Amino acid sequence: MGWFFSSQSRAELIAELIEPYETARARVKIIAHAMRGNVLWSVAEMTAKAEGAHQGLAPGQSVRYIRCDLLKKSGNEWGYKPMDETAHPYYYTCPLRYLDMAPEVSREWRECVRAHHARRRATTDARAA
Repeated sequence: MGWFFSSQSRAELIAELIEPYETARARVKIIAHAMRGNVLWSVAEMTAKAEGAHQGLAPGQSVRYIRCDLLKKSGNEWGYKPMDETAHPYYYTCPLRYLDMAPEVSREWRECVRAHHARRRATTDARAA
């Protein structure tokens, strides 16, 4: 996927990315979100309105997934690059609690997220000692 840019401010772009939305096939709402630098992490909940909204999801059923939106400024515009866990984004600052909020899709990516947080804890503990 590519980048999407608009003349919005960073704050306006973030507000738009975490706002609920609907398509003909599904409703999506963000149930948790956090910024880590210019990475917007969120847990999205998709509820199918029709067949084909998501593989194996019948109308009325829901699934949660972890999103990773990279944010970047270019000139006077802010843009984002949307990804989710299925893409194994090479970013590992996802809040650990989000891993418990959505079913596992990429074991390898989640192991990298846990390793990232373990290294941070070890560094913090070493500084405190």
